[in-house]
Amino acid sequence: MNVYDFDGTIYPGDSTVDFYLYALRRRPALLRFAPRQLLGGILYALKRIDKTQFKERFFCFLAGIDAEAMAEAFWEARGGKIGEWYLRQRRADDVVISASPEFLLSPICRRLGVRRLIASDVDARSGAFRGTNCRGEEKVRRLAAECQTTRIDEFYSDSRSDLPLAKIADRAFRVKKGNVLPWRDF
Repeated sequence: MNVYDFDGTIYPGDSTVDFYLYALRRRPALLRFAPRQLLGGILYALKRIDKTQFKERFFCFLAGIDAEAMAEAFWEARGGKIGEWYLRQRRADDVVISASPEFLLSPICRRLGVRRLIASDVDARSGAFRGTNCRGEEKVRRLAAECQTTRIDEFYSDSRSDLPLAKIADRAFRVKKGNVLPWRDF
């Protein structure tokens, strides 16, 4: 099986940030959540909270929308941005593994025919994490638990935080602006 990170890899950007901006343009009243989001950013920068706590504060805006319906609309508008390199090589047994929320990536994975999505379990109504952020070593643990294997033919990512997955793949590749290069411990 081939395994792919999503943001910056298959999708040329950060889907969470793009989704937030999409929601904000359609519901400007979401700005009411900005103080809490800004405070979360400051506390994270000061190392007072961890990345998961920061993300939960950021996701507080979900309380102001129907996030699952908005995610469907977002991918209707943005689905054309999926990397052509991925569309040319995708396979039925591909796995997408991401720190982004599952509710956000589920619609695009369905559209792409990806049957296995492993992502962060975030409540679409509150932004609360219902488990560990799917990042770094957690991706390896989740892959083993959900696919009953860690055997990876090819792995693709744009991020150094995915080194644990790159190490267990037969072949690993770095994706940079749509260009696929050998991993080489960047």
